[in-house]
Amino acid sequence: MNWEQAIAEYINYLKLERGSSKATISSYTYDLNRLKKALISNGVDRPTLTQLENLRASIGSLSIDLSARSLARLVSSMKGFFSYLTAEKYLEVNPSEQIEAPKLSKKIPVFLTKNEVQEFLSTIDLSHPQGSRNLAIFEMLYACGLRVSEILQLRLSDLFLSEGFIRVIGKGQKTRLVPIGTYSIRRLEGYLENRASEYQPQPLYEDVLFLNRRGKSLTRAMIFTLTKQIVEKTRIKKEISPHTFRHCFATHLLENGADLRAIQLMLGHESITTTEIYLHSSVEKLRDTIEKLHPRSDF
Repeated sequence: MNWEQAIAEYINYLKLERGSSKATISSYTYDLNRLKKALISNGVDRPTLTQLENLRASIGSLSIDLSARSLARLVSSMKGFFSYLTAEKYLEVNPSEQIEAPKLSKKIPVFLTKNEVQEFLSTIDLSHPQGSRNLAIFEMLYACGLRVSEILQLRLSDLFLSEGFIRVIGKGQKTRLVPIGTYSIRRLEGYLENRASEYQPQPLYEDVLFLNRRGKSLTRAMIFTLTKQIVEKTRIKKEISPHTFRHCFATHLLENGADLRAIQLMLGHESITTTEIYLHSSVEKLRDTIEKLHPRSDF
């Protein structure tokens, strides 16, 4: 088995059995091809010949040009790849087992205040032909805490608006139900009223919720471009992306007393430790609580 065959088989496994997203597939493919070149330059012509010392030498050379975060992702891709080859009996021993990814400090996410979110949303021009669609997209990113990939995958058949829920397909094709409030439902309905006539869905796209002007699915790049265009019209000086609204969703819920476990479920996080990063926003609130309620608060 050569490198191309091994990588193709593993990527197929990720697609068909793991249900990995397009973004994940793209990242793994890029990382493994990069690793392949480094190992070949170290004399490893086939993946089944890989030894621990080969991996260490290759990672050492690659780390010169990579950030800690990029290196951690590459190591994760590598470990998944060689674990698969071992499980499929192409290798007797997993050569990546003893390699650890660099420790990453948890980066506190950028988020907007409630007033900044409102300023962003109110800046969207509803007189523009795509105005109602754009407002509905950002309302749902904020109101439901969705990833960009999740909002692009939403279907009309995923909407249960009379019950106040939407069905979301997240990472690994895992499905979850997320509540949606009355205000956001009204914004969504404002788009749905004119969706068929304004966007004229093309064959195979009839059930896709958010459409472009050609009646097909929007792209990630388009959502990022919209975010940039809208924020430039506001007084907001923070560097934000569509994912910022997911951070705002979690942060504002936590600030208002929501349970961390409930936020975890709505965000679709596998581990609550991922959700704990949003505790950063509540430091001042926690201090206020202690000052008001604790008998030893006079510090």
